[in-house]
Amino acid sequence: MITIPQQESDKRSPADQFGELIRAFGNAISEIFNDPELKEKTREFGDSAVESARALGSRFKDEDVKQKFDQFGKAAEEFGRSVQEYFKKKEGS
Repeated sequence: MITIPQQESDKRSPADQFGELIRAFGNAISEIFNDPELKEKTREFGDSAVESARALGSRFKDEDVKQKFDQFGKAAEEFGRSVQEYFKKKEGS
């Protein structure tokens, strides 16, 4: 699991943080499926996402972009809670 100290993550750009999120998600999924090729593909996608986000870095300040990332964050949180709840139920069975 990838954890980044809060003050260290505060110094990174939203583009870098987004790329790290994509990489961490891809690493977790590739480990679940035990698939090194999937891990490499998600690393490539993460790198590409960072490059794209950097190219459009000024757009992170636009209200519509903020709103979309807020939606993305909420969806990611909901997914995380759903997975945790699923495993809690499995452990209790």
